[in-house]
Amino acid sequence: MAAISHCRKIFRFNRIHFFQTSAAAADAKETGLYGFPHLKTPNGFQRFVDDAIERAGELVNHISTMPSSAEIIRAMDEISDTVCSVVDSAELCRHTHPNREFVEQANVASMRMDEYLHFLNTNHNLYNAVMKAELEGNVVNKETQRAAHYLRVDFEKGGIHLCDDKLERVNQLNMDIAQLCRKFNANIADDPGYVDIHPAIRIPKRMRHIGMPICCPAGSSTKGCRLATDPVSLISILQLVSDAEVRKLAYIQGNSVPHANLDVLDKLIAARHELAQIMGYKSYAEFSASPNMASSVDVVMSFLHELSSMVKPKADEEFVKLRDYKRRQMGQIFTDLEPWDETYYSAMLKGSNFDLDSSVIASYFPLPQCIEGLKLLVESLFGATFRNIPLAPGESWHPDVLKMSLHHPEEGDLGYLYLDLYSRKDKYPGCAHFAIKGGRRISEAEYQLPVVALVCNFSNNPSTVRLNHGEVETLFHEFGHALHSLLSRTEYQHFSGTRVALDLAETPSNLFEYYAWDYRVLKTFAKHYLTGETIPKKLVDSMRGAKKMFAATELQRSFMR
Repeated sequence: MAAISHCRKIFRFNRIHFFQTSAAAADAKETGLYGFPHLKTPNGFQRFVDDAIERAGELVNHISTMPSSAEIIRAMDEISDTVCSVVDSAELCRHTHPNREFVEQANVASMRMDEYLHFLNTNHNLYNAVMKAELEGNVVNKETQRAAHYLRVDFEKGGIHLCDDKLERVNQLNMDIAQLCRKFNANIADDPGYVDIHPAIRIPKRMRHIGMPICCPAGSSTKGCRLATDPVSLISILQLVSDAEVRKLAYIQGNSVPHANLDVLDKLIAARHELAQIMGYKSYAEFSASPNMASSVDVVMSFLHELSSMVKPKADEEFVKLRDYKRRQMGQIFTDLEPWDETYYSAMLKGSNFDLDSSVIASYFPLPQCIEGLKLLVESLFGATFRNIPLAPGESWHPDVLKMSLHHPEEGDLGYLYLDLYSRKDKYPGCAHFAIKGGRRISEAEYQLPVVALVCNFSNNPSTVRLNHGEVETLFHEFGHALHSLLSRTEYQHFSGTRVALDLAETPSNLFEYYAWDYRVLKTFAKHYLTGETIPKKLVDSMRGAKKMFAATELQRSFMR
């Protein structure tokens, strides 16, 4: 979503008076989605957009009078905050709300804000004001100076410094790219793919709950099973199904659909390449890399090649080990190691070498206990506690949603977190962290607290859901993103939380994953769902050993993603 990402770097969003800042406020009266009063009904998105554009217009007019440098940057940040409250709310709603009317209105709001963002990002009065603020250099502090610099750079990434004809073309390309990205994601949601397997006994019993019974083919008396090939389901199929033909069918289908995206990708590649060339870059990769820490394609490729050369010898050894293991398992009917074999046989080999059973491991990780474990970890690390707080009428989008505040004994509430953890139809298929509000300073005495949502797709039976350890690791990863947002304290929401260089954004969350492997952490919450027994250290040691078993292969595979 290149155009939207670019616009967000200039205009991030949210206004303090839209959000309830305490549990008491949440109890006070009915509100709308995420605490925004406008969003009590689907049509409220229209008013939400109208009011955001009106307020942003007032601030644009104020900036045109050329106030002080500090006032310019503060007003720019409020424009960003105001506009992005709509964009981020619409983004979360589009991916999670079960009501199609809300989703459709969120889509309309998102498209309207895309158009308005292009107007803002090509407004020469704003650009000149930002340049004035940067050049004057007499701003209040380094963060304000840095904000002025990055705002100017972001404006220029949108082509504002180009001649009128080129700028008009850049604007059109950015809108086309945004629409193509939206279409690409919609196609994935609409057509995750599936394979029909006959008879159903070819599917392990413990997996049949993720499939759908289908009628038997003509001339057969046995029923079949339809398996979805979305990324989450595909991993389970490749890991657990012993039938190689089923794995092959699922692998090919899961990596082929949706076919409609082939045309979308062709158009997207062409539009991005044209955009990059107009902007003076050789390629879109060069254009995308320039604002990040790596800063250039050469730096990125040098890093990847160097790392790959270090990893390849070990990865080759692991491949031979896996191929030989398959040969021993298959005997006379051995065929070469295929792409759909790797996950299955690596899981088998790990299990046999370390005596691991995924169902046994999962018995120590009921989801509610994992959440409690994360709360304990956060308190031990930061001295802050997550507290469950009530949702106001209209604030939630589904009965499963929970809301927590992150509270510090001296500083008070630090921010708010929504948890939407269980799978359901038409919901975003993976796990993700969604920003709703970034933190920013309103005045000397008032700070706008960050608000985020953590969205996952765990088994939709809250009373029995137990996570495999890969899901535990994912949960810790996403919590790392949430903490990055909630603990961030910046003057401007432009820099709040995960709103950083793209090649830095994953660092806190990746580091937080390590706690999911640390026995000192796991023993505080990983307890058997029936007996209450703490997870044995020997089992955790085996899990850690299995993790390292094909580490080079996993790392090398990540280069190709």
